[in-house]
Amino acid sequence: MDGQQPAGRSAGGHRSVPHTADLRVEAWAPTAEGCIGELVQAVVGSFADLAEARPVGERDCTVLAASHPDLLAGVLEEVVYRMDADGELPVEVAVGPIEGRDGARRVTVRFRMADAATAELVGAVPKAVSLHDLHLGAGPDGWICRVTVDV
Repeated sequence: MDGQQPAGRSAGGHRSVPHTADLRVEAWAPTAEGCIGELVQAVVGSFADLAEARPVGERDCTVLAASHPDLLAGVLEEVVYRMDADGELPVEVAVGPIEGRDGARRVTVRFRMADAATAELVGAVPKAVSLHDLHLGAGPDGWICRVTVDV
C-alpha cells in the first residue's frame, strides 16, 4: 500500500515497508499532527477496507506523553484498543495541535468510527504497537514518522 507521494513533497502520504512477520509503516506530512493522522490511516488501511463500513459515531481521546514518538504510539494504541474492546475502526482522524514541550506533551484526537464487523478485512489485524524504532520527527521537508505493528 503506498501513499500518493514520496517523502519530501509538501502533501502527506504513507507506505508500507517490508518487515519480517510484522507490519512496518512510514508516513509523512507538513505537520506532526498530519503525520500522525497519515500513519493511523496507513495502519488501518493495511488490514481493513472501510469503503462499505457502517459509521457508529465519534470518539475523542487525549494522549499524554513525554515525547513525540510516545504520542504517536499512544494514538495508535488507542486505535488498537478501540478495535479490540469496542469493535470499532476509525474512518476519519482529526488530530488536534500538540501542546507542551520538554517532558510533557498532549494531543487530542477525534475519531469518526465505524463498526469493524461491517469492514472488509484485507490483511492481518494489529495486536500491539512496537516501541522499537518508533519515530516521529521533523525533517527538512516536513514531518516523518514510522512504526512497527505486531500482527
